[in-house]
Amino acid sequence: MKWIVLVIVLSLGAYTYLTLHYRKQHRSFEPYEDIRDRANTLRLLSAGFQRITVNAQRPADPQPISGGARITPAPGGLPEALRVTLVAPPQLPADYLRVTAAPSGRTRLPYPVQFTCSVGDHHQQFAGVRLYLRADQIMIVPEFERLGGQLLARSRESFVLVTVPAGALKPGRYQVSLIGARTSQTWPLQVH
Repeated sequence: MKWIVLVIVLSLGAYTYLTLHYRKQHRSFEPYEDIRDRANTLRLLSAGFQRITVNAQRPADPQPISGGARITPAPGGLPEALRVTLVAPPQLPADYLRVTAAPSGRTRLPYPVQFTCSVGDHHQQFAGVRLYLRADQIMIVPEFERLGGQLLARSRESFVLVTVPAGALKPGRYQVSLIGARTSQTWPLQVH
């Protein structure tokens, strides 16, 4: 019996060493997601869109940001040019309750946008934000994901702080659209 225990212990030790020594450090290859992301990138580039990585977070203790932009409601849904370009349309928030953004920004400074949005039901949770830039149009697209099983979100409202990184926007005038399913919000932005 001691030989069996010794073989098991040695096998476990060798397996642990080999696993830790040769394990891939980065995320594994996910064929569906990787191919879809590559197709999205190629289609966006051919349609003239630029996708900018932004920092999106749900702060527990919201800090006030400078506002003052004249925010107006707009029709909901993805713009036609973006809708036909994306491989799979994202799940959008239903409505926006509050939006705070500045009417101007500096190219060397980050540009923050705060908003509170509501989702259709308790089976969705915030997944992230994508920012698409095409000529003088900036489209901020919050994405939600479906919760599986019996899981429910605590609230149908999500408070989100989006920060466009410094240097992502060139000087000029832009029309920013915060895209929602039923209603969107839009405002002008001057970048110096």
